[in-house]
Amino acid sequence: MGDRRRFLQSLSFLPSWAFLGAPAAAGEETRALPDRDYFKELGVAPIINGAGTFTRLTASLMPPEVVRAIEYAARHYVRLEDLHDRVGERIAAFLGCEAAMVPSGAAAALTLGTAACLTGTDPDRIKRLPDTTGMKNEVIVQKSHRNGYDHAVRACGAKLVEVETAEELERAVNEKTAFLMFFNAWDTKGQIKVVEFAALGKKHGVPTFIDAAADVPPVENLSRFPQLGYDLVAISGGKGISGPQSAGLLLGRKDLIQAARLNTSPNSDSIGRGLKVSKEELLGMLVALELYLKRDHRAEWLEWEKRIQTMADTLKAVPGVTTEAFVPEIANHVPHLRIRWDESVIKKSSSDVVHLLREGSPSIEFVPTPSVAGSLEVASWMLQPGEAETVARCIASVLSST
Repeated sequence: MGDRRRFLQSLSFLPSWAFLGAPAAAGEETRALPDRDYFKELGVAPIINGAGTFTRLTASLMPPEVVRAIEYAARHYVRLEDLHDRVGERIAAFLGCEAAMVPSGAAAALTLGTAACLTGTDPDRIKRLPDTTGMKNEVIVQKSHRNGYDHAVRACGAKLVEVETAEELERAVNEKTAFLMFFNAWDTKGQIKVVEFAALGKKHGVPTFIDAAADVPPVENLSRFPQLGYDLVAISGGKGISGPQSAGLLLGRKDLIQAARLNTSPNSDSIGRGLKVSKEELLGMLVALELYLKRDHRAEWLEWEKRIQTMADTLKAVPGVTTEAFVPEIANHVPHLRIRWDESVIKKSSSDVVHLLREGSPSIEFVPTPSVAGSLEVASWMLQPGEAETVARCIASVLSST
């Protein structure tokens, strides 16, 4: 806990946000709007989120302070580039990194960071992407780290070069190498680990880029990867930080962040023009980050463990059911509960149980792909107060029914 304590102490300089209490724009009238159940009107059923911060399940919920910041921004015009500048500067100061920007999510950060490494600030190259003729366009990645999100890299016209060992990586580096790509969630799968990978980039004078989208918490990861030497870091804003789902963080070298900014909105002739971030999302992301850094992370963790214990205590009364608390090693690194049952006693498959709970009232979602066959896994951190008890009762009811 020493590193965490020192990191949190270093945030004592965070300023208060006087503007959150600013009055409405001149001449604006405040009117009470009638409550509307928009999802009911649309026929969309809310869910209990026992899965975690998955995009398909709309990730996390924004705190009221973030919603107020979004409402504040919605009432004012600003010059968008000025806001990008100031927000990036404030985020970089918070995290102690050289530079930062807010892209429209972690996948957008991958695209913009890739574009930055391919084009630099050259306006002709920026306009030509994904045509990479005459550019460094090779991206070295471990074969075990290939995943669906590297489409965001390939979209820029980059060619992925697969390696498996440090020796293969060093042989693969050449005059066409644009950067080295690392997927942090799969650190355990590759032969080259996170620290060595950054060091290899430094050794060969090649930028390193890490996708750490779902790797907060722990809070230390916000500063850890730049400190390890990664030149670019992509982090989701709408997961653990609880910012807008369509926002994220791109941290790193000042020259690369500058190039990434030139490759996106409001610059019209750029590969990232469609990856627009609004003034509302920029301000919301900044305030979400400020709040996240000020949280009592220890108390939050204890609350998550309490929810897990609550569910386990209820389910242990169901014959044939066993439970196990666990924490994923890297991504979604929070307390989870694994629920298993003896199918000779409870004649339901995992898919049967998931279907019944999804179709029930309330509708409940669980971790999409359990790490152990024949089980159900619940993530504690996106549950709202009282929902752990509801989830446990619903699971017990389904497993107890014939």
